[in-house]
Amino acid sequence: MKTVWEERGERKSVVAPLSLIVSAFAPVLDVRRTLTPQLRIDFGDTDLILIDLGRGKNRLGGSALAQVYNRWGDTVPDVESPEELAAFFAAIQALNAAGRLLAYHDRSDGGLLATLAEMSFAGGCGLTVLLDDLAENPLTVLFAEELGAVVQIRAADRAMVMRRLAAAGLGECSHVIGAPNGDDRLILRFGGEIVFSASRTELRRLWSETSYRLQALRDHPDCAREAFEAACDPADPGLNVRLTFGPAEGLAMPPVATGARPRVAILREQGVNGQIEMAAAFDRAGFAAVDVHMSDIIAGRASLADFHGFAACGGFSYGDVLGAGEGWAKSILFNPRAREEFAAFFARPDSFGLGVCNGCQMLSNLHELIAGTELWPHFVRNRVEQFEARLSLVEVLPSPSLFLQGMEGSRLPIAVAHGEGRAEFRAGAGAGAALAAGVVALRFVDNLGQPTERYPANPNGSPGGITGLTSRDGRFTILMPHPERVFRTVQYSWHPDGWGQDGPWLRLFQNARRWLG
Repeated sequence: MKTVWEERGERKSVVAPLSLIVSAFAPVLDVRRTLTPQLRIDFGDTDLILIDLGRGKNRLGGSALAQVYNRWGDTVPDVESPEELAAFFAAIQALNAAGRLLAYHDRSDGGLLATLAEMSFAGGCGLTVLLDDLAENPLTVLFAEELGAVVQIRAADRAMVMRRLAAAGLGECSHVIGAPNGDDRLILRFGGEIVFSASRTELRRLWSETSYRLQALRDHPDCAREAFEAACDPADPGLNVRLTFGPAEGLAMPPVATGARPRVAILREQGVNGQIEMAAAFDRAGFAAVDVHMSDIIAGRASLADFHGFAACGGFSYGDVLGAGEGWAKSILFNPRAREEFAAFFARPDSFGLGVCNGCQMLSNLHELIAGTELWPHFVRNRVEQFEARLSLVEVLPSPSLFLQGMEGSRLPIAVAHGEGRAEFRAGAGAGAALAAGVVALRFVDNLGQPTERYPANPNGSPGGITGLTSRDGRFTILMPHPERVFRTVQYSWHPDGWGQDGPWLRLFQNARRWLG
């Protein structure tokens, strides 16, 4: 693209882009075999192997080291052999499919030092690395951004893995370079001496500070500081799980064996995009999920009288403008036909409803139509002042919610994706009153399991971590997080080993099916 204009008689032009970036895509045959940089310290003795496709050249042109010293260099890393790169890819795929790789990190974006540090951060452990076989000068191998990768394997698999790499023509450039240590330090050895040693916490603080300074300018500065402190806390155990149901009965319940599939309306409004996941979750729990748009109800093409329950979905209703869920609620409250439909549905003793994200925001603004919801808050802009999308940890509290029966006391990861999730309670109906009344169903907790208002464990700043509530009779539940996005284990970005196909959040949807009998 080129733009040309005249300014004060001078002809000017701008050409963009100035560089070419080529992206490629390929199908993923089995997402369960995804590799991450997270080092595993629960598999006994393990080794780190550097697969050096640069074959010892360690070219520093354009590297971070060269830029820091304002010496750009003449020679940059390059793909010397496309055939070797293809062989490397095939070997990694084969080793991964055989379950031989525990962790993986590409080297070419940052160099070996950045790779090792990031694997240490992800694994929450230290590393001891021997550099002698890699270069005559340790700086070159640590900062060269040559092609290659570091993989973690079980020590018992070393001979087999090295044979597989040799068969791919990579034997001479594959080096066992070290292993995790119990000192929580990154230790680099060269020539029989320790040339670098630093604590993981110290390195993580240095690594995170640039992001922290930028975030403090963009977001709420207190939230940026809290995130920085959390990332650099050496005692943080990371995401973890506590289940109060299973494992004897499995994470999910057996299906209701009546053969009937009750109808549930998957309710959406303009811009909502979470209806497919919601329908899939209810379908897996034994319902017949039916797509119902608000325009169908307003026009009289669909009636809630034909459904046992509904789920109000999330995902950018009305383009995710501020107060989108409130606008959705007003389309019901100020439309006689829609208001009558919802009021009659809420009054039925055999109906239930679930509101998630925008749907949570919408239902909270319909509290005047729903008995037993006088303590519900409405939801406003996140304290961090940004849209938040992450895997967060929540605790299931004892409540009458039909969706969460048998899950009380569980601590579970769940997907969040919202810009307005902070609960704001009306005067005289604070968070304490809702907790005392037993209508709080979910709350954010930190990685030690304590309710929190600190960011990022609490992504929106809700008081007491409150992020889910129920009506006093338990038939209507509102949640800001997204259980429908993690009802299958494969949907998690992280989960404990040993989970089967169904994740624990499927229980929420199965509870609704069992409630109907």
